[in-house]
Amino acid sequence: MNEKVSAKTYWIGYQTILIKEITRILRIWPQTLLPPMITMSLYFVIFGAIIGRRVGEMGGMNYIDFIVPGLIMLSVITNAYGNITSSFFGAKFGKHVEELLVSPLPPSIILAGYVSGAVFRALTVGILVWIVAAFFSGIHMHNIWITLSMLLLTAVTFALAGFINAVYAQKFDDISIIPTFVLQPMTYLGGVFFTVGLLPGVTAQIALANPILYMVNAFRYGMLGVSDVSLWLAYAIVVGFGTVLFVASLTLLRRGVGLRS
Repeated sequence: MNEKVSAKTYWIGYQTILIKEITRILRIWPQTLLPPMITMSLYFVIFGAIIGRRVGEMGGMNYIDFIVPGLIMLSVITNAYGNITSSFFGAKFGKHVEELLVSPLPPSIILAGYVSGAVFRALTVGILVWIVAAFFSGIHMHNIWITLSMLLLTAVTFALAGFINAVYAQKFDDISIIPTFVLQPMTYLGGVFFTVGLLPGVTAQIALANPILYMVNAFRYGMLGVSDVSLWLAYAIVVGFGTVLFVASLTLLRRGVGLRS
């Protein structure tokens, strides 16, 4: 009986956090959902339609078709990361986290609630960008299961990374340091706009150490059937990277690092 009551309590707690996150995302949709669509539309127009005519083909296909998976993945990464950093840090700043820490909810449920909220925003933005992309290059789907699974794994992984950023952030400026100086270079060097084969020797080896390269290529394989890397290696790296971030996030939350004043 106690186990059933506990499970019900955990489920209600998880739902409460998730609903709060979804409500916040939808309430301020001009800030959370609209800007990525506008930004990606500009990418499609400038890089796909204009520059793409000069580039010609990339990876054996039209350039605009080639960059669509990368731009969708770019929007998923930035929104999963950005949502949880702003939301969880806001909870820290407003002292709401302290109420969660003294509640019956275990750290795993709290983490799952915030991560699920970030995944909701990332996948919603990803679908919206996908719809926008259809007007420029049409709909492509080589393998729907690979496409959806990599989309979900990527969203979860970068939501966890954003959570760690929010835990260590001491002021609002701190939540923009990692996205600006680490995440943005990684995404632009992650094969969004080019194949890794175009990079010179040493640079190509450095690029192969970038987990985003594997996420983008696995997602591109799901949509277009082409990839610069082994599909199974991509899954192994993404799952491994996500597992490390999950363990680190859960450990930080259990210890209350940066949360308890």
